[in-house]
Amino acid sequence: MIVTVIIMLIVALIVIAVWVSAIQQHKEKQEAERRKELAKQKKVIEESEDVILNASNIPMSETIVRIIQRRVHDALAVMVELSPTSRELKNRLHESKERISSSIDGADAERLVMPDNDKQIIALVQGIKKLRQILRSEHSKGKVDTQVFVMEDKRLEKLQLRINVESQIKRGRSARAANMVGSARQYFEKAYATICSVTYNDEYVSEKRAELEKYLEEISIELKASNASSVKKKAEQERDDLDVLFAPKKKW
Repeated sequence: MIVTVIIMLIVALIVIAVWVSAIQQHKEKQEAERRKELAKQKKVIEESEDVILNASNIPMSETIVRIIQRRVHDALAVMVELSPTSRELKNRLHESKERISSSIDGADAERLVMPDNDKQIIALVQGIKKLRQILRSEHSKGKVDTQVFVMEDKRLEKLQLRINVESQIKRGRSARAANMVGSARQYFEKAYATICSVTYNDEYVSEKRAELEKYLEEISIELKASNASSVKKKAEQERDDLDVLFAPKKKW
């Protein structure tokens, strides 16, 4: 009888130990998932705030700014739900709500100031690409209306085109000023190919296409004149060589 009781107690202890272990593992799994989700939302916030900081370099409409602010707010709301005792997160969520309700000034592509060097231009283009990625992500989640998405994405696409074309034109002008006509033509041709590849036509596209056609025509004339001059000099040199060859020999 005593042996039976002892065996039952041992079995009961094993069952309790397995149950406690399962509960502990479940809690650890939940905690790992909670930390993973917190890290994910933190990354979303940091990414969004970096884009907002670039607003001084990238002309951003009020709609885009609102979308990013809402993205930060939603991420903070998830973090507060995961960490309800965090006063810091609650304060940040409150500040986020206030920013959304405050007035802001949007901007358009006309405010764009082209950077002075290639490194800054690359950073600017990367910032716009990141902004478009965020916009697509929020649209895929159903947080941005399709009509708004199409309009804002098109605006950013035009801004990206503008940066690409203007930077190539700037390089072309610099090369031309340095009498590097061949390099200048390559820059202008690249800009022209870019502007001709777009599927729409607006005032900017028409203006830049005409401007680049003018540059390319001027360079073509310059190159033809240069080639003609080279041919003339070569012919004169050959004629001089012949004159020397067939000139009467002097008697000494």
